[in-house]
Amino acid sequence: MSNLLKDRLRPAKSLAAVWAALAITAITPVAVSAQTTLTAVMEAPLRSLDPVITTSYIVRNYGYMVYDTLLAEDAQGQVKPQMLEGWKVTEDGQTYTMTLRENLRWHDGSPVTAEDAVESIKRWIQLDKMGQIMTEFLTKMEVVDDRSFVMQFSFPTDIALRAMGKPSSLPLFVMPKEVARTPISQAITSTVGSGPFRFVDKEYRPGVQAVFEKNPDYVPRNEPASGLAGGKQVKVDRVRWVAMPDAMTGVNALRSGEIDVIDQVQLDLLPLLQNESDIVLNASTARGAQTEMRFNFLQPPFNNKQVRQAAMMALNQKSLMQAQVGNPDYFETCGAVFGCHSVFPSQAGSETYFNGDAVGAKKLLEQSGYKGEPLVLLHPTDFLTSPVVPVIAQQLRNAGFTVNVEAMDWQTVQTRRTSKRPVQEGGWSIITTYSGLVDVSNPLSFMAVASNGDKAWFGWPDIPAIEKTRMEFARASGESDLIRLATDLQKHIMDEGVIVPLGEFKMVSAMRKNLNGFLQTPVPVFWNVEKR
Repeated sequence: MSNLLKDRLRPAKSLAAVWAALAITAITPVAVSAQTTLTAVMEAPLRSLDPVITTSYIVRNYGYMVYDTLLAEDAQGQVKPQMLEGWKVTEDGQTYTMTLRENLRWHDGSPVTAEDAVESIKRWIQLDKMGQIMTEFLTKMEVVDDRSFVMQFSFPTDIALRAMGKPSSLPLFVMPKEVARTPISQAITSTVGSGPFRFVDKEYRPGVQAVFEKNPDYVPRNEPASGLAGGKQVKVDRVRWVAMPDAMTGVNALRSGEIDVIDQVQLDLLPLLQNESDIVLNASTARGAQTEMRFNFLQPPFNNKQVRQAAMMALNQKSLMQAQVGNPDYFETCGAVFGCHSVFPSQAGSETYFNGDAVGAKKLLEQSGYKGEPLVLLHPTDFLTSPVVPVIAQQLRNAGFTVNVEAMDWQTVQTRRTSKRPVQEGGWSIITTYSGLVDVSNPLSFMAVASNGDKAWFGWPDIPAIEKTRMEFARASGESDLIRLATDLQKHIMDEGVIVPLGEFKMVSAMRKNLNGFLQTPVPVFWNVEKR
């Protein structure tokens, strides 16, 4: 270990103990101290409890703790029944009858019914991009009895299985029908699900702590866990998600045994943990992600396609990934919107971008009519993409852009990015984020590529050619057709600058050696995990 890292470590150790005393132990009831409790620092603090109205991964992760899904993908990516006992398809391939497993119950003891499932689907399809496409083909959905419902489509398709079984962005979590009827303009307040854990409302401290306890009434499927499918066997009494004031404090808390898991280790701190005999590091390909930049299509200067193209030409992926990740063992660069090594790895249309061509970018910017109008780049100081923002700003300035960087926490960015106002009135020009490769690799469910105006993700591109191609992709089934259409999408997206891939990186988690059973999943889950 370098002297610099040793110096960073010494003063932070006492801070970890102080924080643990204040933010962890003090808000944990003494009565539960004899139970097996797993304490984790997640990618971000939990501040919201509605996994339908946000694409935030921490809220998605909360959803997997509290709720269950009708279908789930196993470790091989195959869609399997989860809450469902199974389904039947008519010979024409247009009608699906879905049947729930017996004895499914909500956390309050009431039975789960087919009506709950149907109402949950209705709320989910209003915001999920793949669900919206499914709706275009859905001609009927109705309850048959307490355990069964029917979905009928206008042509033979398995889109119901693909859409309702996808693992992320947005998963279909089943909620009680009364909760599922909440308008999407309003966040739900109920935390009653039917999943393997129950949320402990009285111990919830938004942004500080979230506590889950084993659901004693949950009946796992009678099969081994595989991916997000199979039997969800809960082997600890409680799981606590706690926030830390900074990444270094979390590292020291893990080293001292005050916490059990860091879900995502800040990569420049990995050397502090690599030689710890009591700690295991896991660089997960299943949890890999793509860093991204997003333009606001509604406001100048990025309502001009040439300006967007000039910005992409100015960027240098390698230097951006070096700023964010550092170690080249943990990142790679490419211009593939759907992932460097996915089923659809085309880089078509990206040939002139991402190499840091400031001269070419400046020339294109002059041709665009840009007059030096200031753009606003939001800088989430407590988020994974924080290190890339100053580098983006400088690369754009090198090309002739006038850039104002506004620093704020990630929670504020999430609120600010919803604004469609001009930058002078509290709007924005560029945001950064990241998407798990599990989302990126699916051209239908990757929310950032939808280009249907007001219904699109923040930035609101309105590109009819992209939407037309996505609908063709939804109807296609042959491998050659899917690859061709995905390549067409890649070209359109690059030409328009709908989403700007900045590089891919591995997620690295760290945990104490007395834990085992963590599954290789695209989403962090806590069933199947034992603490010895």
